[in-house]
This record gives sequence, structure tokens and C-alpha cells, in this order.
Amino acid sequence: MASPVVRFLREKLAEAGCSVEPHPERAPFFHVRHCDQSVAGGFVPTEGVVVCHNHLTSKEEVEHALAHELIHAYDHCRAKNLDWTDCKHHACSEVRAAALSGDCSWKQELLRGRMGLSAQFRSCVRRRAVLSCELNPNCGSTVGARRAVDAVFEKCIADTDPFDRLP
Repeated sequence: MASPVVRFLREKLAEAGCSVEPHPERAPFFHVRHCDQSVAGGFVPTEGVVVCHNHLTSKEEVEHALAHELIHAYDHCRAKNLDWTDCKHHACSEVRAAALSGDCSWKQELLRGRMGLSAQFRSCVRRRAVLSCELNPNCGSTVGARRAVDAVFEKCIADTDPFDRLP
């Protein structure tokens, strides 16, 4: 993949001891699938990154989806006790993925028809994290997802690792 962000994240995963590169002794890390849910992709710790071909229409969308899911993979790699069934753990990774992947760039928000200028980035990160956490049955509901995101938001949006700052 030519995206500098995707390439950077793949390198950082390898440096952290979690290479995602093809290897004859393990299953592929990247999977392209038809997805029933209206999602661009997902990260499954036992499988790797899933990209949903039926919900992505451009190279840029694929690159954003890969970056988002690779941030989850990085979080899973660096946090030895990350529990994806814990809604706060999941929420933190979603906040980071929304903030660091380009999901909430001005261009992406404009394409979604969201053109507010005041605090738009933070609003987008919060909204996208809640939407993702709503899909986790352990979060219970929209209210549960929102509570989890609110509880971790400030700490997790400030965590830009492996980047030096927000890209």
C-alpha cells in the first residue's frame, strides 16, 4: 500500500514486535471481505485487519480504513492487557483511531456534509468513537458507548503514539 501513514504504521508494528508482513508460517494479516454491517473494516485480534470491499469506493477510503484498523492493531500490540470486551478499552482505541487515521480530517468531514468549524475535529473523534463502540455488545447501548468514550476521551486523544503528534 502506497499510503505513507499505512506504511509508517506497518513499520511501527514491526518495531513493536507485531509484524503484519506476509510470512509463510502464519495466516495473512490483511483480509478483504464482503461485510453485512455498514462498516469500512475491522480489527480482529486473532485474524488481523478486515477491509470491507462493498463499503469502500476509492483508494483513499481504503487507506483511511487500513490506517484506522492498524491503529487498533498497534494498540493491541503495545497494551498486553487490552481487553476488547471492556468498553473503556475499546473506546480508547476508537478515540485514537478516529484521531490518528485521518477519519476526522476537514476533507472527510466535508464529504460527510459536516461543515462546522468550531471544535469540529474533537466533535468528529467523539462521534466516530461512539458509533464504533455502539457495535460492541459489551457497551450495552448508545448511552453506554457515550459514557465509555467520555470517560477516556481526554487521556486517549492526547495519546498520539506511534506518531509524535496528531498527523
